[in-house]
Amino acid sequence: MTRDHSIRVFIVEDDPVYQRLIKYVVELDSDHEVHVFSSGKACLASLGLHPDIVSLDFSLPDMTGEEVLRRIKAFDPEIGVIILSGQKDIGTAVKLLREGAFDYIIKDAETKERLQNSLFHIKDKISLKREVDSLKAELVERYDFSKHLIGQSQPMLQVYNLIEKAVKSNINVSIQGESGTGKEVVAKSIHHNSPRRKGPFIALNMSAIPRDLIESELFGYEKGAFTGALTRKKGHFELSNGGTLFLDEIADLEISIQAKLLRALQEREFIRLGGESPIPFDARLIVATHKNLTEEVQKGNFREDLYYRLLGLSIKLPPLRERGNDIILLAKNFLANYAKQQGTKPLELSKDAKNKLLNYHFPGNVRELMAVIELASVMADGKYVEAVDIQLNNISKNPEFLHQELTMDAYKDQIIQFYLQKYQDNVQVVAEKLNIGKSTIYRLLQDKK
Repeated sequence: MTRDHSIRVFIVEDDPVYQRLIKYVVELDSDHEVHVFSSGKACLASLGLHPDIVSLDFSLPDMTGEEVLRRIKAFDPEIGVIILSGQKDIGTAVKLLREGAFDYIIKDAETKERLQNSLFHIKDKISLKREVDSLKAELVERYDFSKHLIGQSQPMLQVYNLIEKAVKSNINVSIQGESGTGKEVVAKSIHHNSPRRKGPFIALNMSAIPRDLIESELFGYEKGAFTGALTRKKGHFELSNGGTLFLDEIADLEISIQAKLLRALQEREFIRLGGESPIPFDARLIVATHKNLTEEVQKGNFREDLYYRLLGLSIKLPPLRERGNDIILLAKNFLANYAKQQGTKPLELSKDAKNKLLNYHFPGNVRELMAVIELASVMADGKYVEAVDIQLNNISKNPEFLHQELTMDAYKDQIIQFYLQKYQDNVQVVAEKLNIGKSTIYRLLQDKK
């Protein structure tokens, strides 16, 4: 197929009169790039130019139109072929249409109008296909993990290596990581770069579905299976056929449903609620959790046999606080994305802003960083994001400084400062809380003056 918006049209016609007529009709559209041939062999020899449309005379001096049609379709079945013939033979027309011709036009007074109509419809089909191809290319680009999962730290390089291995196989994948580390992004990256990328990616969060609805969401139900089941409904297992089923927060699945999930995975089939006939299951399974599944098995919260069935290739996503300078790389990417959405020039991070980000432990991980940077983009004046523009909401139980690497003396001083601030500089209360002498606190306060 030709690139950009042009349409490449081959005209294969040995009759000079009809050759000029067809060329005239085709060239009425300035987007058409026209090539004219007087024989079938000449046309076939030039198929390397990848025509989009071929206007083909049925009665050529060297080959039959039927043979040329077959060889064109063998080369590229997407090429739109319009047959022009002086014979009004319904049987021949039907046969050629079955073999892939787009239209069969009789050479008569209405040839011009019918040819214009066929060209219009083929072009419309080509335009739609190009749009779909463009969207597919955009989708692959969007989930190309080497671009969408940003980071150069050693923990992320290990993640990339495991994703590469997952892409090349059909093995189940289990993803573990804190909330906000990008588990679903990894799952989508694996799916959209795998042989199953043409199939659907179906996601279901186990913790977001009420317990009494989990089974019907997974396996679907038949009409009349329960009160309110007015029609048949397909479950996520069935919807994901041919693609990937992503079950997030799998550790939150209750034990009774775990048994049914295990059976479905072992048998590669399931039964809808209220149904009797088993339905084949053909989808790759990717699961994720922020919990430690091994510990959940030891606690009796998760079936050991299901654990081994799901484990497959295990990918552990590092928390953002362990990724070092990846924080800055991600922040810059979020700044660029926000600027693109707003149609503005990307802001830059000041040195103090970078230090503030690097010294924060991000309990919400990448998701929190994205929110922080989006707000900073709004708050910033000028071309730089300053430290004051970065608003960090520390919802962790521990003060932020406990996640830094400091000496014991430095930690001691900051702990005292933290408690002084918490208890409005009440030295007596702080001394009691920390079980230290008041003189230690007064000495610290004196040193700070």
